[in-house]
Amino acid sequence: MSDFAKDAWRKYLIQLQAHPLRTKAITAGVLAGCSDAIAQKISGVKRLQFRRLLLLMLYGFGYGGPFGHFFHKLMDAIFKGKKGNSTVAKKVLLEQLTSSPWNNFLFMSYYGLVVEGRPWKLVKQKVGKDYPTIQLTAWKFWPIVGWVNYQYVPLQFRVLFSTFIASCWSIFLNLKARSAVIKNA
Repeated sequence: MSDFAKDAWRKYLIQLQAHPLRTKAITAGVLAGCSDAIAQKISGVKRLQFRRLLLLMLYGFGYGGPFGHFFHKLMDAIFKGKKGNSTVAKKVLLEQLTSSPWNNFLFMSYYGLVVEGRPWKLVKQKVGKDYPTIQLTAWKFWPIVGWVNYQYVPLQFRVLFSTFIASCWSIFLNLKARSAVIKNA
């Protein structure tokens, strides 16, 4: 690793220790912006849509990072001192039955209402149509991520790890949302 990267990582760790919520919120916002820029390029957008990118960064900053911060603290409190495969399985199950459905619903609603500026009636129809497929896909993908996160990732890095993976997931959700817009156009 280069000296620049080592120094940047060291400074990131200092900020994570001193200001965990702020650092996770900023990290989630930056990663949301990066994932949207990638999704836009993959979907063939000629010029980057900065309004969309900024709104998704706002989602990561205002919701994604803070939610992950408090959710992982809550999980740690619920399962305080408990370790082992059984505990990891319970954490993954609890996460998949609570935050996974909620986060996918909220993202789809935010994307339709705020990013696309569509009326609730249309967003509600789209969520009703696409949500089951997205959630079933999430349940095939996220339990593995959750297992790795709870089994191997220290608490202070869980939001960073899941936010990075969520950036990849957001590319999938963005492309799914975009494909529906193109089909309906």
